[in-house]
Amino acid sequence: MTDSDLRFLPSADGDLAYRDTGGTGPALVLLHGGFLDHRMWDAQVPALAASHRVVAPDARGHGASANATRPYRPADDVAALLDHLGIDSAVLIGLSMGAGTAVDTALEHSGLVRALVVSGAGTSEPDFRDPWTTSVLADWGKALAAGDVDAWLEAFLRFVPGPHRTADDVDAGILDRQRAMALGTIGKHTAGEPDLRVPVTGTWERIGGIGVPVLAVHGGLDSEDHLRMAGRLARTVADGRSATVQGTAHYPNMERPGEYNDIVTGFLAAL
Repeated sequence: MTDSDLRFLPSADGDLAYRDTGGTGPALVLLHGGFLDHRMWDAQVPALAASHRVVAPDARGHGASANATRPYRPADDVAALLDHLGIDSAVLIGLSMGAGTAVDTALEHSGLVRALVVSGAGTSEPDFRDPWTTSVLADWGKALAAGDVDAWLEAFLRFVPGPHRTADDVDAGILDRQRAMALGTIGKHTAGEPDLRVPVTGTWERIGGIGVPVLAVHGGLDSEDHLRMAGRLARTVADGRSATVQGTAHYPNMERPGEYNDIVTGFLAAL
């Protein structure tokens, strides 16, 4: 896929970029992780588009989408995109930040969501306790506050191998792809820029009301926090289940795309 495949949704606060691939099958929306963009799903789109309509947006402030200049909720952007495309309901597949947005959309726009697939998050209100995770996030926040892009990128990329490996244990091509996406997004912003996202609150208390099927796909080597939160979501909803892609951390779809795709397509076939 190339930049020429991108389409744009006009909004009251700038254009939002997305790709729309596949035929007339049921719709899937792929929601990427923080600081990345739709390209993190490059190994999923062709596999899923064989039987589904696959929409992969860039979140506001990421990739080719406009930065926010006023308060907004990512879940509302997802709902607006579905309305723009004439999609009555979709399966939302999200990772990390994208998983939080997927759950928010199910809570705030429940009629639009047919099922959820999440990785590396439970809701948009994370509960970080593990010393490894809190240390990485502290380094990340300090670097962002200082405008030190190199230090921030070093901290950000630590989530790729996770707490149990080093960067040398990960395919260098995956790190290169992550680096390119992250630098593209961080380059759109300035140090000290306000975060204009409006949080969806009370998410953990509300997830028991999610009535659609939910699949949590874990990277077996992800941090304890991310595994715990995604697992809690799957256990709390009425119809939840989990699967694990061993030998991967926070990005199982990028490290072992074939195994990840098989798990997701099996779940979709059972809907």
